[in-house]
Amino acid sequence: MDDAVNKVLADYHTRAAREAELMKSTEPHRIAAILDDLLLAVGPETGTVLNLLARGMGARTIVELGTSYGYSTVYLAEAARATGGKVITFELAEKKARYAREQLARAGLEQLVEFQVGSALDNLPKVPGPIDFVLVDLWKDLYVPCLEILYGKLAKGALVVADNMLYPEFSRPDAEAYRRRVRELDFDSVLLNIGSGVELSRRR
Repeated sequence: MDDAVNKVLADYHTRAAREAELMKSTEPHRIAAILDDLLLAVGPETGTVLNLLARGMGARTIVELGTSYGYSTVYLAEAARATGGKVITFELAEKKARYAREQLARAGLEQLVEFQVGSALDNLPKVPGPIDFVLVDLWKDLYVPCLEILYGKLAKGALVVADNMLYPEFSRPDAEAYRRRVRELDFDSVLLNIGSGVELSRRR
């Protein structure tokens, strides 16, 4: 990671720490109203794993389902710069995509990322394969439908990383449905207890 990337990540971490304090002081019944304004990022441990995996396999086409405010996008784009690849990232909210673009520009990575703003279910079918690496981190009830769309586009040996397999607890039924489905297809798959829980799957 160069200085520009590290500076952007440090600013994300400062924001995440500030928001963690906000969450502690917010009454539980009010949290849902502010969730869309929070980073809810994968965190540095998971971000580093994403970067190392994408770099290590030489991923050229990287798909991110759920840009949010662009934290994980920075890790993926930095890997794409190393591999000569690109990131195609999907985000429903224009304001989040705009923030992510600004951070990627600060990091010197914006030219490596193509944004698809709108419904992932509508836009994902338009993306051609083969896809080498995928991060799945959007609304949890969309994990299985998106996997079904992605499946035929994945390169042999492609890696699919799904976040939030363990936390938050209220999303576990959707996480368990995803983990069951990925094991019904031709993937080797393992649950990793890092961050909020990650399912790492490799297409055979």
